[in-house]
Amino acid sequence: MKVALVHDYLNQFGGAERVLLAFAEMFPKAPIYTIFYDENKLHGKLKGKDIRTSFLDFRLVRDNHRFFIPAMPIAAESLNLKDNYDLIISDSASFGKGISYSRGLHLSYIHAPIRYAWEPDTYLGTFLNKFLINLGSPSLGYLRNWDRRAAQKPDVILTNSNFMAEKLKSFYAREAEVIHPPVDTSIFYPERSVNPEPYFLAFGRLIHSKRFDLIIEAFNELNLKLKIVGSGPEREKIKSLIRSSNIEMIPEVMDENELRKIISNAEGVLFPQLEDFGLVAAESLACGTPVIAYGAGGALEIIEDGLTGIFFFEQSADSIRQAVVRFQKMTFDREQISLRAARFSKDAFIKNLKRIIESLSATAFTR
Repeated sequence: MKVALVHDYLNQFGGAERVLLAFAEMFPKAPIYTIFYDENKLHGKLKGKDIRTSFLDFRLVRDNHRFFIPAMPIAAESLNLKDNYDLIISDSASFGKGISYSRGLHLSYIHAPIRYAWEPDTYLGTFLNKFLINLGSPSLGYLRNWDRRAAQKPDVILTNSNFMAEKLKSFYAREAEVIHPPVDTSIFYPERSVNPEPYFLAFGRLIHSKRFDLIIEAFNELNLKLKIVGSGPEREKIKSLIRSSNIEMIPEVMDENELRKIISNAEGVLFPQLEDFGLVAAESLACGTPVIAYGAGGALEIIEDGLTGIFFFEQSADSIRQAVVRFQKMTFDREQISLRAARFSKDAFIKNLKRIIESLSATAFTR
């Protein structure tokens, strides 16, 4: 089959981009269509790939893409694949599923609907929240309507969790099959140092929805060491909240071997956010590190309370403090934690995806 891959836009490297890498590994010759592409911000992960972009691919947009959100539906539709491909795989949390084509089976892995259109109060940071909402509800309504229409294009929809499948059913009136995102277990596996210095860890994109502010507020009052690893638009704001000398902020760690060691040697990973899935949590478990998580959303499908981590059920600094105190009184089998995370492996992801593609292709040929 002639295959094309589609991704919303490429100016950061996170969970959705890890899924794209798995698709690209399965189909190494497939071109990747995307609204814009910043090779530096992808840290060379897609170097050498055939990347095809839209009319919005220029530096001003790549560096300030949120200001160009109203133009992105048009940019996505301008990516016209015509009748050139037998199979189109879109990897989307916003606009990628809306690409144009006249032929081909379309399988879309939808990480989320357009979050800031459907749930602006939950997912928007302070500035962006004001910027978009001040545009007025008609603009958000336009994005919701476009998103709903675009979601009718794919022949099959996949998603990352049962939590998200319920949302997609509500927003799009479509059923989605769940395939959990892939953890590369050749990168994320236990690697404990001899007698590591005790510390807790939080890592990921430093943005409003990840709730690093609650972690810092909790650890400002706990006499425990905390490392925060990551970068993002709220880095300085988060840094300004630190009052304890036990809290250390570390820039984003791009050396995956170093990141594995940091995760593996942590006493536990803090995960206070409401996530559709939560690849940070799954990667932590693959390293054998238990997770202290907010008990909602995708975390409920990753963590087994008392076995691979613990839950707290209120998004507050006080709940995190109480959970950490309870966590310290417990013991966890790190080898078992890593073994139980195998269900999230990249091998399992690829096996499930091949099964679905084969079924989709067989159905198409019998039409």
